[in-house]
Amino acid sequence: MKRRNFARRPGCAVEATLDLIDGKWKGVILFHLQAGTQRFGELRRRMPGITQRMLTKQLRALEDDKLVIRKVYAEVPPRVEYTLSEIGESLRPVIETLRAWGEGHQERLSCGPAPDAVKASDRAA
Repeated sequence: MKRRNFARRPGCAVEATLDLIDGKWKGVILFHLQAGTQRFGELRRRMPGITQRMLTKQLRALEDDKLVIRKVYAEVPPRVEYTLSEIGESLRPVIETLRAWGEGHQERLSCGPAPDAVKASDRAA
């Protein structure tokens, strides 16, 4: 994937970083790879909302950007493993900060429980 050329201007470093981890899935993939080397199927099970095609596309983009290392084993059936590269590892504090912020604001975010469900459970108690 071709990266945009960010000229030297205020905020360009932020733009460049966000361009690397843009989209819905790249940050999630990087988060799961922090636990260690994973096979494609393991990643797919950890992210039930992603299609096989999208996971493949996102992993290729992360590999092109040198954030993920893809290792193919000459076996039948073929085995492919993904791990964070050194540059990918350097994003660990960024991903952890995003995770912590998300946990702190989960009720306001779409991944938190629905407000009606929270109110109903409060009334039941």
